[in-house]
Amino acid sequence: MAFEDLLEDPVIQKYLHELVGPKGMPVAAAPPEGEVTDEELAEELDLELNDVRRSLFILYENDLASYRRLRDEDSGWLTYLWTFEYDNIPENLEAELHRLYEALSDRREYERTHEFYLCEICSIRFEFGEAMDFGFECPECGTPMDAMDNDRLVSSMDERIAALEDELNVGAEA
Repeated sequence: MAFEDLLEDPVIQKYLHELVGPKGMPVAAAPPEGEVTDEELAEELDLELNDVRRSLFILYENDLASYRRLRDEDSGWLTYLWTFEYDNIPENLEAELHRLYEALSDRREYERTHEFYLCEICSIRFEFGEAMDFGFECPECGTPMDAMDNDRLVSSMDERIAALEDELNVGAEA
């Protein structure tokens, strides 16, 4: 997929936005061809140098940018030349989906294997053991707690997990 095509994909735009935030989005959305310095990017995009550097470092941490250092022989100053490497985006997105799938599967299991009680007044949820420790009364307001039915939550998680399984081509493990 070409650079430009990647950047037009709304999923990829959202992924980049989640990584670098609104201040870093101009940096992430306008990768130059070849190498560029942080100062050049800041000037070209009319951004604060620190915002550009922060965005570049986040992209670097996520394997979406690399750099090489040059030392000026006269001043001893280091110049960082940055290169954007967006070929890794699809692989990174798939890894994110796998992490989400695992976390959601773990959370669903937790929801299925625990009993919960709710204070309707404070909207605080307690596990059975906690509720029992408090005598099934809310420690905040003293209101009796009610048993909480989390079937809709588990059902919603089941649907999302099934969609992720389809997307990731993994078999149902639960």
